[in-house]
Amino acid sequence: MKHLNRLLVAAILFMGIGVANAQDENNPWAVEVGMNAVDVYPAGLNDSQLLYQQNGMRGDIFDEYFNANDHWNILPSVSKLAVSRYIGSGFVFTAAGTINRIDKMGDVAVSDLSYYGADGEIKYSFKKALGSNWFDPSLGIGGGYTWIDDIGFGTGNAIAGVKFWFNEYLALNLQSTYKHAFEDAYGVTHFQHSAGIVFQFGGKDTDGDGIYDKDDECPETPGLAEFNGCPDTDGDGIEDRNDACPNTPGLAEFNGCPDTDGDGIPDPQDECPTVAGLAALNGCPDADGDGIADKDDACPNEAGPKANNGCPYPDRDGDGVLDKDDQCPDVAGTVANNGCPELSVEIIKALSDYAKTILFDTGKTTLKPASLKVLDNVTDILKEYPNSRFHIDGHTDSVGSEANNQKLSEGRAASVVNYLIERGIPSNRLVARGFGESKPIAPNTTKEGRTTNRRTEINLIPRN
Repeated sequence: MKHLNRLLVAAILFMGIGVANAQDENNPWAVEVGMNAVDVYPAGLNDSQLLYQQNGMRGDIFDEYFNANDHWNILPSVSKLAVSRYIGSGFVFTAAGTINRIDKMGDVAVSDLSYYGADGEIKYSFKKALGSNWFDPSLGIGGGYTWIDDIGFGTGNAIAGVKFWFNEYLALNLQSTYKHAFEDAYGVTHFQHSAGIVFQFGGKDTDGDGIYDKDDECPETPGLAEFNGCPDTDGDGIEDRNDACPNTPGLAEFNGCPDTDGDGIPDPQDECPTVAGLAALNGCPDADGDGIADKDDACPNEAGPKANNGCPYPDRDGDGVLDKDDQCPDVAGTVANNGCPELSVEIIKALSDYAKTILFDTGKTTLKPASLKVLDNVTDILKEYPNSRFHIDGHTDSVGSEANNQKLSEGRAASVVNYLIERGIPSNRLVARGFGESKPIAPNTTKEGRTTNRRTEINLIPRN
C-alpha cells in the first residue's frame, strides 16, 4: 500500500507539470489564498469502521455536515494556497496545498495533531454554460496525499464549489472536498472545506499593443484600445478592418475612403476623382446633359445619342429611336418596340374577331376554303407590326375522347401557323398551342355552346 501512495503522489506531480506546460495563452492563471476546515464526522462508515461510530468519531455520510462548532478543525490563519490553470472547454486544473491543526475527530477531542495536504484537482466550471458573469459553480475530481501527525496516506477526492466573481480578476471561492483514504488501517477519510480569495492573472499579448489576446480582436497586429486592439493605419478614426481605404485618410460616410472632388462619390468609385460629376455617370461631368460623360462624348457641348458617341443623329419619324436602330424608320413607334408602332386595342380586337371565323373540316385539321381569306387579312395585320409575337391557340368542344380533342386542337393551331408562315410571317413570331376541351367558354351541353367552344384564338405575347 505504501508503494501505491508513492505512485499516487508521483502521478499528481506529473499531472501538475503536464498541465502547467499545456499553455493556453488566451486564458489566465489564478492564485487562491484562504482558510480550510477539516471535518471527520460526516465522512461515512463501512462495516469495518463501526468502532468509529461507537466512540463518536464518525457518523453516517453527510451526518451533521454543517456542524462547524462541534466537528470542524479550523486554523485561524492563512491555511490554503492553490494555483490554477484554465485548460480549455470549461476545465480547470488546480494544485493546492493546505495545513491545519486537528484537535477533534468528530465529537472526540484529540491531542494537537498536525495536518498537511497536497492535492491535484480537475474541475469543470458551469459559468459559461449558465451565461453568467459572476456566478461560477463547479464540480470536480482529484487525488492527493495527506499527512496527519506525520502519518501519510493517499486520497481520492470529489469536489463541489462555487466562485463569486467581483470583477474579471477577483473572486470569492467556497469549496467542499470529500477525501476518501486509500489506507484502511491508518488513513482518515474526511471532508475538507475552504474559503479563499482568487486572483486571476496572466494572458498573452502577441502583438505587444498592451491588450491581451483574449480581449484583442486583432491579436497579431498592433492596434488601439479604442478599437479592441485593431489598427487604424491612416489615422482617420476608422479601424482598418472596416476601412475600405486603410492607407488613405477618408470619411466615415464612405467607409474610410476620400472624396477628392467633393461630388459625393468616393474616389475608388469615381471615374473622374479630381473633377466633380454625377453619380449616374460614376462621378464624371456631362456638360451637354445628354447622359454621356464628357470623357466619352464626341460632342460634349452638344446633346446627342449614345449610339452616335454623343453627337446628334437623324430620327426621321421623330419617335426617339435613331434611324439606324429604328425597325420602322418612317412610321412613328415606341422605343420599347424598337421604333415600330404598338398594337392598339382596336387591332387586337380585330385579330380576335378574325380568329373566331377560322373554320376547319369536321373532325380534321384542314382549313375550310372560306377561312383562307380570313387568314390573308390576319397576315396583312401581322406584317404591319413586325416586332409583335403571337400565340395561336386551338380549342375543341367535349365531344369525343379527351386525348383525341387535345391532339385535334394542337393540329388545328399548327395548320394556322403553317399557313401564316407560308404567307411570309417569320416562324419565330408564332407559337402554336392546343388546349383540347380544357378551356370551354360556353356550356358543352348545348349545340350553340359546343359551336362556341370549337374556336381558334390569336393572342399577343407580351414583351419580356
